[in-house]
Amino acid sequence: MEIFAERLKELREEKGLSIDKLSKAVKIGVASICRWENCQADVKGSQLVVLAKYFDVTTDYLLGLED
Repeated sequence: MEIFAERLKELREEKGLSIDKLSKAVKIGVASICRWENCQADVKGSQLVVLAKYFDVTTDYLLGLED
């Protein structure tokens, strides 16, 4: 999940979003996003899809299965 954590943080920072702003935009808790970015928890499938749609990337990209 390290690749997911890196890509999530990279995408968030590219958009100039704080964790709080991303949380509000995608309706996912701040604590969840913090845990993902720090490799302390795995993302659920439904949340992965929400993030992929928000950042306009594929779920495979977020998971590190494609570049």
